[in-house]
Amino acid sequence: MKKNSGGVVRAVREIAEPLADELGYVLWDVEYVKVGSDMYLRLTIDSEEGITIDDCERMHRAIDPLLDEADPIEEAYHLEVSSPGIERELKEDWQIAACEGWSVEVRLYAPLDGAKSYVGDLVGLDGDGNVLVDCNGTEKSFPRASVAMLRTRYDFDADK
Repeated sequence: MKKNSGGVVRAVREIAEPLADELGYVLWDVEYVKVGSDMYLRLTIDSEEGITIDDCERMHRAIDPLLDEADPIEEAYHLEVSSPGIERELKEDWQIAACEGWSVEVRLYAPLDGAKSYVGDLVGLDGDGNVLVDCNGTEKSFPRASVAMLRTRYDFDADK
C-alpha cells in the first residue's frame, strides 16, 4: 500500500524525532514534496547552539540507514537535512511558543481590517489557539484557520 505524503511525513517523524533528540537536536519539520519530477524528503533540525553543515551531515548519515531499514517511502527520493534558518515558518504550537518575542510576519488567506499581511512581535497563542502579535503597540489576534503563513522575520537592514 502506497503511503500518501502525510503518511510518509508521520512515518518519518516517528523515526527521526527520537534520533534527533539522541543527537542533541530538535526536529523542527519534516516535508515530503515533489519538485519537478523528483521527490524530496526534507528534515529540518535545530538546536540551542544553532545548526552547522556538520550537524546536517551527522543527522543525514545517522538517519539514512534507519530510513532504508524502515522503508517508509516506496519511490526514489532525495534526502535533505537543513536548519530552519533565521526566517523560519512556524507551523506547530510548540514552534510558536519557542519563538515568542521574535519579529514575525503573518499572512492571511483573506484581508482583516483591510490587510492580508501583518508584521510585529509574536506574543504567542491565546487560550483559543489564536495567534497574538503586537503590531506597533496594538495586540492583534489572528484565528489559526485564517493564517496562511506565519514566519519569523529578520531585519537585515538593522545590521548596517
